[in-house]
Amino acid sequence: MAPRTESKPQGRILIADDEAAIANGLSAILTDAGYEVEVAADGQKALEHLQNERFGVVLADLKMPKLDGIALLKSIRERRIPTEFVMITGQGSTELAIEAMKEGAADYIEKPLNAERLNKLKAQIPKLMEQFAVQVQNQQLSAKLEGLTHYGELTGQSEQMRKVYQIIDAVAPSAASVLILGESGTGKELVARAIHQKSDRAKGPFFALNCAALPKEILENELFGHEKGAFTGSTNEKQGAFELADGGTIFLDEVAEMSPDIQVKLLRALESRQVRRLGGKREIDVDIRVVAATNKDLEKALEDGEMREDLYYRLAVLELVLPPLRERMDDVQLLASEFLERFATQNGKKTKAFTDDAWQWVLSYHWPGNVRELKNTIERGVILARGDRIELSDLMPRHLKTADVPSTVTISVGSSMADAQRQLVLRTFANANGDAERAAKILGMQAADVRRELLILLEGDHGGGASTDNGRAPTGGRPSGAVPAASKAKSNKKK
Repeated sequence: MAPRTESKPQGRILIADDEAAIANGLSAILTDAGYEVEVAADGQKALEHLQNERFGVVLADLKMPKLDGIALLKSIRERRIPTEFVMITGQGSTELAIEAMKEGAADYIEKPLNAERLNKLKAQIPKLMEQFAVQVQNQQLSAKLEGLTHYGELTGQSEQMRKVYQIIDAVAPSAASVLILGESGTGKELVARAIHQKSDRAKGPFFALNCAALPKEILENELFGHEKGAFTGSTNEKQGAFELADGGTIFLDEVAEMSPDIQVKLLRALESRQVRRLGGKREIDVDIRVVAATNKDLEKALEDGEMREDLYYRLAVLELVLPPLRERMDDVQLLASEFLERFATQNGKKTKAFTDDAWQWVLSYHWPGNVRELKNTIERGVILARGDRIELSDLMPRHLKTADVPSTVTISVGSSMADAQRQLVLRTFANANGDAERAAKILGMQAADVRRELLILLEGDHGGGASTDNGRAPTGGRPSGAVPAASKAKSNKKK
């Protein structure tokens, strides 16, 4: 065996192989390369090592006693143990090697382990160690974000929002431009502010400008400013957003709504980091970071020429997609409770809770207007509440108007009696303006039975779609039947 070098270990490697000659040979080679190496004689012992110690790379034989290479890899992934996995396979095991890659193996190496294959492995390990470091960093960040309910001004603890927080943490320290995509009301400006606050520009200004809210001439003036006498009535010079945001961040909301000629000037400003005021003759240097946002279908906007492709690539160094509220229903309870407390305090109300009917609706409605709609709805409910609890009619008077709800129920042939009853309960509940007690009297049922039928209808999919065994929607945690009575009623009315 060659003597060990005095070089500092570059990382830890675990070798799992029941063939002592191969395990010891690999160990000697990698130890000489400067790595700290441990050897396990079977897959079970390798898993025990990994549960107690951290290894950057695992080299595991495909065929081992107690736990083979594929089973070891699956166990590592199930336990979320950070490591890079390389499978050692015999000749003719290509299909199993491909299976290992599908399970998350970084690569595989075939026996016999000749000089060429060993040299390739040694050259690959530094990269694998770098990938392992990224794994560890991401896992530490995920652990930090686990259970987090607030991130800057953003609120949410769902998996979707934790991913958003993780991207913000990663991109904020850089100088990269960010393009935020998402429906109206999802909180794009709050994300932009979080990026600014987490960056080294946090002490600088944050300037937000809605590009869709201003006519072309005014928008250009707001962006770039003007010199005295640039146009009739311009008696003083004016700084534009680029100058006002110098040393900080400028947020351009609805950037795809800009006219083509302003897009050209914006692109030039982004590339040169210089602006020229309207009527001006000199270039003004600016040090800014641009975060932009849009709720448009960008692919269509690019195809239709509404947005310049070169501007898109300049803005979208990194794209961040904000999920709509209906895809993170786990956050509705948290948001609704916070809005209730906030608006009760602001309005001097003693409102502390929702009635059961109101709460069921809040948690089941699909919120097409996203967080903005939820916020406005809860504020309206607090203002209209007559006691210490918000009732259903306080939340959505416009949704439950008898005039908007058909007085007949159409039941399709082939529907079950249970489905027919639930449709009848829903329509009667809507005609009773959301009053479960009144609906129960009309139907000759107990109010508790009406509420139960409504909850089943809201949680299940009784419109022909797929559902899971427990009646919940199969994706996104969102009740597939979560449509308020008035929404269904208006839909039927249109038909």
